[in-house]
Amino acid sequence: MNGPGNLDRRQILAGGGALIVSFSLSDAFAQDQAAPAPAPAPAPAHPPKWIGSLKETPFLDSWVRIDADGGITVFTGKAELGQGFKTAFQQIAAEELDVPFKSLKVVTADTGRTANEGYTAGSHSMQDSGTAILNAAAQARALLIAEAARRLDVPAENLRTENGAVIAPDGQRLGYGDLVAGNLLHIQAQPESTLKDPSKYTVVGQPVPRVDIPAKVTGGASYVQDMRLPGMVHARVVRPPSYGAQLIDYDAAAIEAMPGVVKVIRSGNFLGVAAKKEFQAIKAMRALTASAKWNETARLPKQEDIARVLLGLPSQDSTIFERKNPAAVGLKTIEATYTRPYQSHGSIGPSCAVGHHVDDVTTVWTHTQGVFPDRAGIAEMLRVPPAKVRLIHAEGSGCYGHNGADDAAADAALIAREMPDVPVRVQWMRDQEHGWEPYGPAMVTKLKASLDDSGAIADWNFEVWSNTHSMRPGGAGSLLAAQHMAQPFAVPAPKPLPLPEGGGDRNAIPIYTFPNAHVVHHFIPAMPIRISAMRGLGAYHNVFSIESFMDELAIAANADPVEFRLKHLEDSRGRDVIKKTAEAFGWKKGQKAPDGRGYGFAFARYKNLAAYCAIATEIEINRETGCPRLVRAVAAVDSGQVVNPDGIINQVEGAIMQSMSWTLYEAVTFNDTRITSIDWQTYPIVRFDAVPQSIEVHIIDRPGLPYLGAGETGQGPAAASVANAVANAAGKRLRDLPLNRKKIKDAIDV
Repeated sequence: MNGPGNLDRRQILAGGGALIVSFSLSDAFAQDQAAPAPAPAPAPAHPPKWIGSLKETPFLDSWVRIDADGGITVFTGKAELGQGFKTAFQQIAAEELDVPFKSLKVVTADTGRTANEGYTAGSHSMQDSGTAILNAAAQARALLIAEAARRLDVPAENLRTENGAVIAPDGQRLGYGDLVAGNLLHIQAQPESTLKDPSKYTVVGQPVPRVDIPAKVTGGASYVQDMRLPGMVHARVVRPPSYGAQLIDYDAAAIEAMPGVVKVIRSGNFLGVAAKKEFQAIKAMRALTASAKWNETARLPKQEDIARVLLGLPSQDSTIFERKNPAAVGLKTIEATYTRPYQSHGSIGPSCAVGHHVDDVTTVWTHTQGVFPDRAGIAEMLRVPPAKVRLIHAEGSGCYGHNGADDAAADAALIAREMPDVPVRVQWMRDQEHGWEPYGPAMVTKLKASLDDSGAIADWNFEVWSNTHSMRPGGAGSLLAAQHMAQPFAVPAPKPLPLPEGGGDRNAIPIYTFPNAHVVHHFIPAMPIRISAMRGLGAYHNVFSIESFMDELAIAANADPVEFRLKHLEDSRGRDVIKKTAEAFGWKKGQKAPDGRGYGFAFARYKNLAAYCAIATEIEINRETGCPRLVRAVAAVDSGQVVNPDGIINQVEGAIMQSMSWTLYEAVTFNDTRITSIDWQTYPIVRFDAVPQSIEVHIIDRPGLPYLGAGETGQGPAAASVANAVANAAGKRLRDLPLNRKKIKDAIDV
């Protein structure tokens, strides 16, 4: 599809007629209309930030396409990752276009068809792409009304839209397809539009069932793992046994003689095999693994000493927040250190991708979170222009950040190039996913604070030590295949992610108001273990640290934890979610949990600029074994205008479950040479028998306010709330994640 600057009238006619709406920051239409354009809208109801993705990319491929037959397609550069975004996006488009929800077709991230919206990450899909389609759809509807007004010779304000048609006061109807076919328009729309009154919404705000769920619960083809193309072969990659291992020898002839084997592929330390059937590929991979000889070097630090290692590595230090008020004097000071291990994404389905090299163009179906950045990396790896590579997003069974998806896509591209015209499906194995994916970084935080004579915090000091939280592709050096091939690409230099969103320092700046505050980010460039983005980035550990420390301070001040937070919080929306959570949980000042149980509370605003979330939990501890169990959780969330309440509830419930698993169970293990947590026994996650009895999520809707995104807002508060409940139940504070049963039992027995 051509961009707006390259599309001409002949192309539209050849396609059967369509209205295409794309955006420019210009206030003028790109071409004169046969009739006057709609009257200028009054001052927009929302500030300019509502233009979302249009702000960074004013010239985009089509957001909305209306065909002559009335069919409507809407496009987003964001991906459906299981977070329900595709459904919410479709709801917004249907609402503003006044068409039935099910009548729309949605095309998600595809470098050949959609806008470049970067990564689907950071709870930005609704903020960026949702806002873009909100304006695009509203603008398209206004243009259709204007065209109908011209044809019917009726003032535009006397017309209304309904069910894909413009309707006149006398009942005359002009379908959207009829309007488009009769007057082909190609325009650049205004960046802001007159939006529908939220009080009149019929689709937005409703719990519309997610469009991606039916196939997933009925065994349908849902994921890239399910893809089967005609003539497709199955491939497996033999990964080195450890970081930096060098391939010395292998027996290619014996492997190629095995039944069904089509080809053994080697480039430097990259080794793979393709076969006609999947199990043939697995058997060939196992034989190839057994025959391969590698030279390994011990290069990993001691796992049990990782916090000391991080504190001892060179760091780039910056003060990211400072506030001083000499009049505020602290009388009682406490200090604490909190640690987080390396943690895995724990994707239930190991990564997979399908590659097809035809006519010198490589197409890859992948569950990457960024089709355009990944395309750039793969194109560089293949040493071809980006136009020679196309990436199409296909859902994967497991995500939560930068897992093995991008690497599997690179594997598929590299092998497909060696097998022209043959579709190649590359499926990772469980030990490869666990052993080679980029992990969530280990972190250390040190906190120190003083209380004044009224029990308020007078002085706050926070320091965080962390690697970068994103080594995503964009460059080939971020891809395993490119690192391992004969002419390898160097891993790019790690960089901190800039505030206000941040990486290791995400949510390090407190949202509470303290008279004196000092926050330092110690960015560590060296990466002992392969790491990258995992859900929430540094916010998970920073909120865990801050909110655990807030409880420690509340205890020192002899104050109720909820009242203590409210005492230091000015943000009214934050106060609302705290109060709502406490009320729904039944939180009472001076409360005592039943024997063997404890209560916890925590709050944060994700990135200090996205959704608000507070969570209260009840934990049960078996004092004989130390085994913890989350009994119940109650949350309140404010993510602005609600599009799909079920989607928000799903996200917060999932965040609580995943964060609870991180907090109580998960840690990557390794010796001095190899990763050792390579399966579900060595990397345990929460099991079904540990699922809470109940999780309640209460939504505070803000009609007409910007979408804030809810995908990651619960990670930090859930961790801290669980940790506070564990401390309440055990009578001892644990500060080193995960808070597993051995640590709890040891604390109880001391």
